[in-house]
Amino acid sequence: MLNFASKTNDPNTRLGWNDRIGYGVGNFGMAWVNGMMSAFLMKYLTDVSLIDAGVVSMIIAISKLFDGVSDLIMGRIVDGTRSKFGKARVWLVRMCLPLAISTVLLFSVPSSMTGVIKYIYVFILYNLVNAVFYTAMFVPFNSLISLSTTDSYEHGMLGNISMIFQTIANICMNTFFMAMVVKFSGAAEPYMAEAQSGWTMATIVVGILIVVSALICVCGTKERTAVQVENGEKPKDEVSTGKALKSLFHNRYWLTMIFAMFVIFFIIVMYSAGAIYYCSDVLGDYSLYTPVNNALSIAQFATMFFTPFFMKKFGKHMTYMVGLIGMGIGFLGTGFAGTSVALLIVFNALKGIGLGAAGGMAFGMVADTLEYGEWKDGFKTVGMGNAAISAAQKLGLGIGQVVLGWVLAFGGYDGAAAVQSASAKAAISFLYNWLPVAMIVVTFIIMLTYKLDKELPQIQKDLEERHSK
Repeated sequence: MLNFASKTNDPNTRLGWNDRIGYGVGNFGMAWVNGMMSAFLMKYLTDVSLIDAGVVSMIIAISKLFDGVSDLIMGRIVDGTRSKFGKARVWLVRMCLPLAISTVLLFSVPSSMTGVIKYIYVFILYNLVNAVFYTAMFVPFNSLISLSTTDSYEHGMLGNISMIFQTIANICMNTFFMAMVVKFSGAAEPYMAEAQSGWTMATIVVGILIVVSALICVCGTKERTAVQVENGEKPKDEVSTGKALKSLFHNRYWLTMIFAMFVIFFIIVMYSAGAIYYCSDVLGDYSLYTPVNNALSIAQFATMFFTPFFMKKFGKHMTYMVGLIGMGIGFLGTGFAGTSVALLIVFNALKGIGLGAAGGMAFGMVADTLEYGEWKDGFKTVGMGNAAISAAQKLGLGIGQVVLGWVLAFGGYDGAAAVQSASAKAAISFLYNWLPVAMIVVTFIIMLTYKLDKELPQIQKDLEERHSK
């Protein structure tokens, strides 16, 4: 297969821009799935498929039982994989098409389905997308950070580049997806039962993006820290599952970062899905979703071009903490902005600056915690360690959607109503503004204990000496 990654096999190498861009493109297609699941799925199911918000929340809550297990299984599979494509890239090739097809089916609930049959359909497709195929791509994709190089700066760069492409996907999704739904369906608005054909066609376009971006990533990356074999023989596991789990759960920095990742993705649900409800039902105009959320995404996109310079000067941890402060001020601002669209745009831009700084650092920081784990325990659990990123993301998105649905149901939200009650609007405001502030404050306090940036240079020196023996 064509490969345009840097030719060097040195695991300590600084990567070229072809490697960095090749890696980042891989997140473009998956980010559409991530964005659609967090921003549109709840609204689609409540307003287009006409499923009660409480029922949707229950489906998602039950599905979370499968998520943690599937992530650990996939992490273990990555650690044990040997192929001519390495440990991780082979799974991007195998799973991109199944993810694309299942995503289309999830957003194509047949109008003829009613009652329990409809709930079963949504439950099965939600789990195929989220717990099976997305996991089977996202865990290997995140593992590529550690498998491409051991250089800590490159860990941060790859995480940042990944978030840049995720943000580009979000901007494209915010700008074009609803327009595609309306265009393809001919409906007056996307959140009508009559718009279903448009949802199907728009999601087919997304499916094509998933496949193309995955294949570009495979061609643009190289696994330098893992053994590759041409005959595809399965090796004996070097480290038992129990030993790997014990190592991870005794890694205090890894635990801290996994919690921080969970919070980030929980908050993403609140500002993405919450924004749809806020614009549609509080501001009274769903089309405001595009400028309001694009203010966040564009500011995030711009910020991530500067974060590598801050990272190099101040370190990942300090950059991350400044990002949390920016996000917190942004959410407080939108809470007090009320229905002023101009202020909402300004404070959403501040959220984006904060998310660009914090989100750009998070993936690289997780890779650093695995270096710490190898230094402490004598082995590195790349697959299982990165499986937790997928678990944290899916739990953050999933539990965020569950909380969203339950709070909406508690507030009396009615998807068929033309105008929502005052209690429903209050519930939407709480989810969109105030709950994220509380989560950010807790995360900031916990992250004060993170000292790995200062310890890592000596840790990496020790590891180099150990590997040279």
